[in-house]
Amino acid sequence: MSTQENQPASRLQFHPVTKERLRDLARFSCEHGKFRYCSCMRWRMTSSQFRQSTTETRVAALEALVEQDIPTGVLAYADEEPIGWCSVAPRERYAALERYQALPRLDDRAVWSVVCFFVDRRFRRQGVTTRLLKAAVSYAQSQGAAIVEGYPVESDARLYTYMGSPEAFLRAGFRDVTPPGQARLVMRCWLTP
Repeated sequence: MSTQENQPASRLQFHPVTKERLRDLARFSCEHGKFRYCSCMRWRMTSSQFRQSTTETRVAALEALVEQDIPTGVLAYADEEPIGWCSVAPRERYAALERYQALPRLDDRAVWSVVCFFVDRRFRRQGVTTRLLKAAVSYAQSQGAAIVEGYPVESDARLYTYMGSPEAFLRAGFRDVTPPGQARLVMRCWLTP
């Protein structure tokens, strides 16, 4: 059993992905094949772009966003090892989300969207998702965001399971703002300047 398996999640650190942390993102990607496959580009690309891309072009596309100082997400670290990811960026940066009819914009307010979580299996069921979400909200706030929005799914859902659970969003201070009759959940957190 490795030391990470015994490490309490309370000692984790969280950092936005910047150019200085690009190596950490690459390391996280190489060590987590399911994350690497998508590289959190499913919502950033249109559906046709995603279908035409490969794993390697998606990895390169995410790295290119970081190189251009475009917000992409937050990494969780245990002893300087990246062990978790939360995707957060202004909603307009997610081309597929903007076109997805099941999750239309609620209003014309500027929002940042949280669309994906990935936590190393050794750290699951320890509250890391909620802590990643809180770190993502703090990062968005530091970048001027007034509203952060997420689209969680129930734990028994077959699709979109990487989008987090309603419980994690509630624990992070989000409220359900799903319009009546809409099947997909929308949860928001309002931030003070």
